[in-house]
Amino acid sequence: MAEAYIIDAVRTPRAIGKTGKGAYSGLHPQHLARTVLAALRARNSLDTATIDDVIWGTSAQMGLQGGDLGRMAALDAGYDVTVSGVTLDRFCASGLTATSLAAGQIMAGLEDCVVAGGSEMMSHVVDYGTMLREKKVHIAGGLGTNNPSLDARHPQTNQGVAADAIAAMEGISRAELDAFGLESQRRAAQAIAQGRFDGSLAFVTDADGKVLLDHEEYPRPQTTAEGLAELKPAFAMFYDLPATREGTSFAGQIRRRYPDLEFTPVHHVGTSSGVVDGAAALLLASPAYARAHGLTPRARVVTAVNIGDDPTLMLNGPVPAARKALARAGLTPDDIDVWEVNEAFAVVVEKFIRDLGLAREKVNPNGGAIALGHPIGATGAVLLGTALDELERTGGRYALVTMCAAGGMAPAIIIERV
Repeated sequence: MAEAYIIDAVRTPRAIGKTGKGAYSGLHPQHLARTVLAALRARNSLDTATIDDVIWGTSAQMGLQGGDLGRMAALDAGYDVTVSGVTLDRFCASGLTATSLAAGQIMAGLEDCVVAGGSEMMSHVVDYGTMLREKKVHIAGGLGTNNPSLDARHPQTNQGVAADAIAAMEGISRAELDAFGLESQRRAAQAIAQGRFDGSLAFVTDADGKVLLDHEEYPRPQTTAEGLAELKPAFAMFYDLPATREGTSFAGQIRRRYPDLEFTPVHHVGTSSGVVDGAAALLLASPAYARAHGLTPRARVVTAVNIGDDPTLMLNGPVPAARKALARAGLTPDDIDVWEVNEAFAVVVEKFIRDLGLAREKVNPNGGAIALGHPIGATGAVLLGTALDELERTGGRYALVTMCAAGGMAPAIIIERV
């Protein structure tokens, strides 16, 4: 089996994902994606006619984000027309899955050079959802599903409500969650101040070449423990909303599976991932391609796995995914120098650290989505690039990246610095 090398990784700064407020608001989603694709080409002097495929992750494939964004963004970035593209959806884990599929194609010997990554413009998703509700646009078949047959087997709920339920199950208090959120902000502020992200940033420009954003727009370095303690829980409003045609509430969906569980709202904006726009991409290649084109690999993909978990709680997949990846690679938690676990909610990473008995300083050392934001389809690719940068900064050898995804799923990838 061939090796799959990571040659380069780039990402945009993340912008607030609200209509009319974020720096990228109003851009075409393909514009955001093409920025990182063009950056990979320029940074590595790529002859794009030698790229076999673009594998892209975008979760909300609606409106302008539909229509195989990966292929269209590659064309918009000036890639050769021979470069094909495909766009996939594994919810929050789309960008990570795109990368694992790219690595798998190379390791199987089917392709030699693949660009993988993802993008999400949450400002567009929110705006499009508003237009749908106001009946200004139409999607054949509607958005999402409300399937009584599936619901009878696997009740599913709002992710924030699930996060609150897991916190109650695990005995993790609001104060502990707040402390995690505060630390995410502190670490992100330190990383930004020290320029740890600078070498991987690709700036988005407008039609006149003006840079729209040259920094992370979402972080709140002024956050304090006292301020977090005053925030109202964000998901209380969802507890009693109907989640099914039959009128079962979101909280009721959990109680159907866990009737004796008592839980209350605890997560808020300071302990939940931020709504942002962003894109990220990685260049992967076989050793033969790298040698032929004078490219220096930065890391190799050791293994990539996927796992499913309880779809009702839906956020608990990262722990079994990490264990599966470690077993597949013949490694132990002590072998991993950098862990990147998406901060969908504070409870996800807090539980991960406790279950695996990890040293906290190795997990999300530069902060995470609570401080920096979670551009859904892009985040997995962002985390891989962040992990690689951190391995190079610290001289570490192995990094493991994982994240929860709706439906109770989690992929995990282990990389080794070259």
